[in-house]
Amino acid sequence: MSDEFWPVPDALAFLAGRWRVERSVRDLASGDEGRFTGTTDFGQLDGGGLLHQESGSFRWRGVSRPAERTLRFLPGPTPGTVEVRFADGRFFHDLDLTTGRHTADHPCAADLYRGEFSVRDRDHWRTVWRVRGPAKDLVLSTDYTREPLSGA
Repeated sequence: MSDEFWPVPDALAFLAGRWRVERSVRDLASGDEGRFTGTTDFGQLDGGGLLHQESGSFRWRGVSRPAERTLRFLPGPTPGTVEVRFADGRFFHDLDLTTGRHTADHPCAADLYRGEFSVRDRDHWRTVWRVRGPAKDLVLSTDYTREPLSGA
């Protein structure tokens, strides 16, 4: 893919729908590598925003297990932006894709998560989270590919 970014004027409208997910997880301290494969559904939330529901299989140290997570993507403070919250309502990070790329930080105890988001085109986007601190030294790279609408 090229180094060009695809500007997104409205992140919630862009994300809505179903995405195929491929994530690599590298523990830089131990050298272990894992892989998540699955789907993410961004469905409408009552009152605005999207409910992000991810499910699939995570393979780590030779063992595959089911994995899932839920996030809430709510309208942000300026048009087209997003405020991402955990399922329990705690703030996770902001998201502004108007230039096609964004960087966000999330402190978690003594560790810092730094996420880099990039949109390649209307059907492909990527996140790379770099996690550093006393408890973790990780790189999580996730590629999202829009799934076509079915039943057409």
